[in-house]
Amino acid sequence: MINSQSILNGDRLALTRLLTQVENNTPAARTALIELFPHTGKAHLIGVTGAPGAGKSSLVNQLALHYRKTKEKRVAVIAVDPSSPFTGGAVLGDRVRMRDLSGDPGVFIRSMASRGSLGGLAQSTANMAQVFDAAGFDIVIIETVGAGQSEVDVARLAHTTLVVEAPGMGDDIQAIKAGILEIADVLVINKADRPGVENTEKALKSMLELAHPTQRVFQHHGTFMSAALPEPQTDARLWIPPIQKTVSINGKGITELVDAIARHVQHLTESGHWVVRDRTRLEAELDALIHEALMLRFRENVPQKQYDDMFEKIMSRSLSPLEAVRLLIR
Repeated sequence: MINSQSILNGDRLALTRLLTQVENNTPAARTALIELFPHTGKAHLIGVTGAPGAGKSSLVNQLALHYRKTKEKRVAVIAVDPSSPFTGGAVLGDRVRMRDLSGDPGVFIRSMASRGSLGGLAQSTANMAQVFDAAGFDIVIIETVGAGQSEVDVARLAHTTLVVEAPGMGDDIQAIKAGILEIADVLVINKADRPGVENTEKALKSMLELAHPTQRVFQHHGTFMSAALPEPQTDARLWIPPIQKTVSINGKGITELVDAIARHVQHLTESGHWVVRDRTRLEAELDALIHEALMLRFRENVPQKQYDDMFEKIMSRSLSPLEAVRLLIR
């Protein structure tokens, strides 16, 4: 059993054990999450996503270092990117740079193996973020795989989402096609010392001028969910994602990036969107947990043989999936 009070008291060993149990979705972890939930809601969740090779991990290193040494914030990092050095999937150069933070009790880095699957990863990540929140960390940085559904998941989870681009990674408009402007709160052009940075910045600026979304919209279980206020406040200025240039290998532009993140927090607070994003995130989490619970109950109540027989009828085209669902639920 995990002693929740140990987590609240900052016991790192207890925190490590609980995070492992959360990732494995054990009954002890669920009990601890229930006990810790009243102590959450204080941390600033920052999502970092973008194409592999854009330098997300190096950027996260520099952000953690800046928040610790300049702002004196307690920082937790959840690294889900398989190419991240935290997961051991790449050259460990970034871990060498993290030596500046080694032994610092105000920093905690946790890697999560995607194992090629995003399935329950979003829920595990959300649960880990809650644990860090309850443990008193001021900043929780979530670095994701940066592909497809994971981008939407991190945007739904985070208060502030950074989308990281880099010059010379192919079609400058490709990221726009993937819909990054819909999830980005701050656009980061990393490796800004490389040739082509002007073209990348120009392309992003032109797309921002053409269309800057006034609200976030997520499709969750087939239903479009909006993270905007039902009636936006008339005095709330529209947030247009700023473009920040950084060179994470030497920390250039990190101070300006942190300032942009702080301006976004101020915007969320003054406009009331901070509460709205929390509501949207918790609603999505509740829906996901209901879906999981209903599936477990279904599996408990329907014999495997009955399910297999029904599936064989679907394979032989003698029964449609819609008819099979009606019969199985009955």
